[in-house]
Formats: sequence, C-alpha cells, structure tokens
Amino acid sequence: MQQALRTGCFPGAVLLVAEGKKIVHYKAYGWANLFNRTPMSCGTVFDLASLTKPLATTIAFMELVRLDMVDLEQPLASIISRFKKTEKAPILIRDLLGHTAGLPAWQPYFRLLAKLEFKSRSRALKHLLAKEPLTHSPGGAIVYSDLGFMILAWVVETITGLPLGRYVSQKHYRRMGLEKLFFFPSLTPIPDDTPCAATELCAWRGVLLNGVVHDDNAYTVAGLQGHAGLFGSVMPVFRLLSRLLDAYHQEAGSMFDPQLVRLFLNPPGRDGRALGFDVPSGIKPSCGNYFSTRTIGHLGFTGTSFWMDLDRSIIVILCTNRIHPSRHNNRIQIFRPQLHDAIMEQLVDCIG
Repeated sequence: MQQALRTGCFPGAVLLVAEGKKIVHYKAYGWANLFNRTPMSCGTVFDLASLTKPLATTIAFMELVRLDMVDLEQPLASIISRFKKTEKAPILIRDLLGHTAGLPAWQPYFRLLAKLEFKSRSRALKHLLAKEPLTHSPGGAIVYSDLGFMILAWVVETITGLPLGRYVSQKHYRRMGLEKLFFFPSLTPIPDDTPCAATELCAWRGVLLNGVVHDDNAYTVAGLQGHAGLFGSVMPVFRLLSRLLDAYHQEAGSMFDPQLVRLFLNPPGRDGRALGFDVPSGIKPSCGNYFSTRTIGHLGFTGTSFWMDLDRSIIVILCTNRIHPSRHNNRIQIFRPQLHDAIMEQLVDCIG
C-alpha cells in the first residue's frame, strides 16, 4: 500500500481484510484530498460508484423477490408498460441482473439531459432507455451494462412507488443499522462534518467533485441511478457483506434469506455472472490468483472494490480515490491483483 502511494497509484485509500468475523487489517493511507491536504481516515466516505449495483440495487431485488413482489423470470414488459411491443419486452429481470439483457455497456445520456430543466430529466432518461437499441438478443452474451441497472432502478420505482435509494434504505439498511452510514446524497445528504474522499476535477462541471456523485449520467438525474450514486465508508460495506456471508453459510439469525442469497451469489454456469455481483474472470482477474472459484465481488470506477471468497469467508475491501484528480490514472489495474495475491499469501497456508 505504501508503494502504491509512492508510485502514484492513488492519493489515498482504506484497506480492510477480514477472515470470517475477524478483521485482521483495517488501515487508512495517504490523502483524501490533495489540494487541501486532508488525510485519509478509516471513516472517510467514498463515492462507491458501481458498487451501487450489488450493494443497493441487487439488495433491493433480493427483498422484492423474497416478498413475491417480482420474479426473476418475469419479463420487463409485464412490469413497465413502456416496454410492451418493443424488442426489450422479453428481457427478464434475471437478464438485467446478470448483464445478459442485450443492452450496450454505456451511453453518454448526460450530454442531452444536462441541457434540460431538472424536473424533465427523469422522464427524458426513461424515454432514452426505452428507445435504446439492443446490441444482441436478450439472454445471450454477457455485456456488462450500466443501462440495465438504470432500468432496474425504474423497475423498483414502478413496483414500490419509492425511489431506489429510499426503498433500500427503509427495507434493508434500516434493519441492519446502516441507514445513517450509507448515503444517497440527493435523498440523504452527507453531513457537513463527515470527511469525503475527493474524486475528479470535472471538466464539464468545472469543479473538484467532493461528496457529489462522479458518474455523469447519475449526476444529471438527482445523483442516483441503479448503477451509481451510493456513498459510504469501508465499515458499512464490510458489515453488509458480512451479513450476506452469514446467510450464504446459513448461520442462525441471518438478516437475509439463505436460499435467496445462494441463488443470487452462485453463478449459473462456468462462464456466468452471479446476479448483481461480479465473479473472477480473464487471465488476470482483479482479485488475483488465489481466491476460490466461489468468489464474488465488484469494482467501482472511482477506485473502489470488494472481493469475498465464499468458501474461505475472506473479505477484502479496497476503497481508493484513484481518479483524484484525473480519471486517466489507471495504475490500479495492475496494483489490485498484486495486492490481493499478497493478502492471500499471508492468510492461506497452502499458498506460497
């Protein structure tokens, strides 16, 4: 971690490593803000970016499925009438969670939305999502897509009558004691005395982003969508993942349904994705070489990540401000697997 600071991999970071319920390493490094020299602390709040997908949107769908308010095999058109008589009508909720809906990875919707009055943007975004052409047939190839999770946020709003952030806060975070530890800045402002990790000097917004969502599409629509907009420090991320791990191992008193957790976290096939979560992939996965085949996790564009080895009950959470002050710093791509390998070599006796 100190070497990463010296080589400019990121200005600052918080690293937490746990075996089961035991935290074996939890430390802050470097700077939260280079310009005012704010040191990083374990309580620093990060823009969690795409960790919103598993930690908010997917959690919301676990609850909706548990309550029989939605079915994973339910077609999109049966929930949102806008998709009837379109090529997206047969897309299943499972497809959206598993990134097999046939949607493109990303679109710069913010360029159009930013020109509209704020009150018109949500409706305009839904129109753009409804008319977005598919790149392939639903249920086929895996294409990691922000757009699919934007649609999932729309599904939550349609079914519950609540914005995604409000729903997941009330139905899950509150009962886990996390309601005041995770933030959706448009719904639950980050307190002024809470330190935040600065992100980018944003060219089109003309300011240093600090406590404001970095994702451009999310920013233009109230700062929250199904793919980005969640803020939090490392500890609530750990507490939430620990509860999922308890349920996965069917421990007594779990706050999640063990059967549902296993349904979401176990990939459907060798090359499949867990529902809402990522799994190790490629020749050099972000989690390195030593996590087991039953591992789930996720990366966030701002420099955040977690990996959880379900077999060994090992959790590694790395939150950095690697895009501070510029998104063009990509050194973390090489660093992440090196870090995870070093951690696992220390923790697992059969390695090394």
